[in-house]
Amino acid sequence: MNTQFKKGALALCVLTILSRKDCYGYELVQTISKNIDVAEGTIYPLLRRLSAEGYFETYLLESTGGPPRKYYRLTQKGHSYRNELETEWTNFSAGVSRILTIPDDEKEKGEMKS
Repeated sequence: MNTQFKKGALALCVLTILSRKDCYGYELVQTISKNIDVAEGTIYPLLRRLSAEGYFETYLLESTGGPPRKYYRLTQKGHSYRNELETEWTNFSAGVSRILTIPDDEKEKGEMKS
């Protein structure tokens, strides 16, 4: 998949997953990787940036199989930003879908339906 497509969608994916439940970093990577081919090293810088911007907070929770895990919890600001991104994504993807489904005869004329 095109790297630029991924970059634009990963923040929305992370925020959406965290809107459903608190997660630790590796858990986020695994959840996203089930649907999108993404490297672990791509997610952690995004988590740091989103955390620095106040979209979620972190806390440590003891783990049965090793050191404590850092969990991420969406803040109210994060919920608002996720909703904003979802609206933008929905509008953008609907527009792209309309363009992709323009009949060939309209493409040749340069016409598009609204």
